[in-house]
Amino acid sequence: MERLLEEAVSAASKLPASEQEAIGAWLLAEMESERRWDESFAKSVSTLEQMADQALKEHEHGLTVPLDPDKL
Repeated sequence: MERLLEEAVSAASKLPASEQEAIGAWLLAEMESERRWDESFAKSVSTLEQMADQALKEHEHGLTVPLDPDKL
């Protein structure tokens, strides 16, 4: 275990049981959220690549127009 995590666990272990449980629940939820974000981001990369490929093909076939910021 890394030093900072050991320090945090040591400090948390001195808290009342209910607070320890709350910290544990929060930490596990954060870790699950990170896992879902990583999974979602990994999927979105392939989607973005597909969209970019499609946009390039449309541009190569003359199906795009230059962006005019004044018309946004």
